[in-house]
Amino acid sequence: MACYFGPVAAVGALITDHQNRLLLVRRARNPGRGKWGLPGGFVDRDETVEQALDREVCEETGLVVTSCRLLMTRPNQYVYTGVRSPVIDLFYCCQVADIDHVALEPSELEHHEWAWPESRHLENMAFDSNRIAVLAWMKEVKAAD
Repeated sequence: MACYFGPVAAVGALITDHQNRLLLVRRARNPGRGKWGLPGGFVDRDETVEQALDREVCEETGLVVTSCRLLMTRPNQYVYTGVRSPVIDLFYCCQVADIDHVALEPSELEHHEWAWPESRHLENMAFDSNRIAVLAWMKEVKAAD
C-alpha cells in the first residue's frame, strides 16, 4: 500500500490600497529575515485556505480581509534550520478594511511599505514564489489599465 506525503499548504496575500499600491512586508525572522515578502503563512489543520488567509493577515498586520480572489498557486521549498519542506503556496488578491491602520506583529515582521514593487523589492524577496506572484499581479494590473 502506497503512502503519500504531499506538500503543506501556505497562503500569501496581495493587499492593495486605494492607489493600487501593494502591501510589502519585511520579515523579522528566518527564513528570509530582513527580506521582503507578503503577509501570509501556513494553513493549520482543519482550517480552510480562506480561514488561514484571514487569520494570517490579521495576525501579522492587524488588517481584516473583506474580500479575496485566487490569483495563482505556486510550488515552493521552505528551508528552515537545514530542513527542506515542500509547500504549495496559494496567492490571493485581497481587499481589507481600514488600510491606514497596519499593526505589524513584531515577532513576524519588522517593516511595511505600500508600493508599486521595484527591483529593490523584487531582487530581495524571502521566497521565490512571492516574487513570482508579485510579478503576476503587476502584469495583471498593467493589462487592466
